[in-house]
Amino acid sequence: MPTTAEDLALLDVDTVLTRAAERLSDRFAGVFSPETVDRYVHESYVALFRTAKVQRHLPALAEHFATDRLTALAHAKGAVTSPVPQVLFLCVANAGRSQMAAALLTHHAEGKVVVRSAGSQPGGELEEPVAPMLNELGIDLNNAYPKPLTDDVVRAADVVVTMGCGDACPVLPGKRYYDWAIDDPAGQPADVVRRIRDDIDVRVRALLAELTDNS
Repeated sequence: MPTTAEDLALLDVDTVLTRAAERLSDRFAGVFSPETVDRYVHESYVALFRTAKVQRHLPALAEHFATDRLTALAHAKGAVTSPVPQVLFLCVANAGRSQMAAALLTHHAEGKVVVRSAGSQPGGELEEPVAPMLNELGIDLNNAYPKPLTDDVVRAADVVVTMGCGDACPVLPGKRYYDWAIDDPAGQPADVVRRIRDDIDVRVRALLAELTDNS
């Protein structure tokens, strides 16, 4: 049978994912088996594919997502250690509040904290006003994308900050939990989103001070 364009596209994606798995197998050699790495890469791609609106760069994003998940899993298992606290921001879509919080904490922490974000029901793309509001502060969100909540990133976190994900946000023993009541920026005018951003920024700075003062 002749090969269709769709077949070729799938073959190309699989080739890219296989090469990504090979790179990550080298990176995590001695920590995870090549089979585990390959599974994480392909699972990460499928998880992003389900919700992403733009799928052109999904294989590259899948490698990035799998890297972060494997790093988190290695930390949770004690295979690697981190000298700094690990913070996870959670909201429903991971397209607004949690993305802003993660970007702001990353910016202010300057490597003193490991920061991740995720969504209980991730959106297809970032909410439109979020990136411009952070650009006003010199923070670039060009490489940010909504990510589904996975067990590995939760288990790796020392601190979990929830923002409106309700019962979908898991509660595990040994974690410090904060629930921030913050308005959703989706569909809001620029002045409202700016107020939400500034509210998050104040909370993030306070959290960073608490974490670094106790470290």
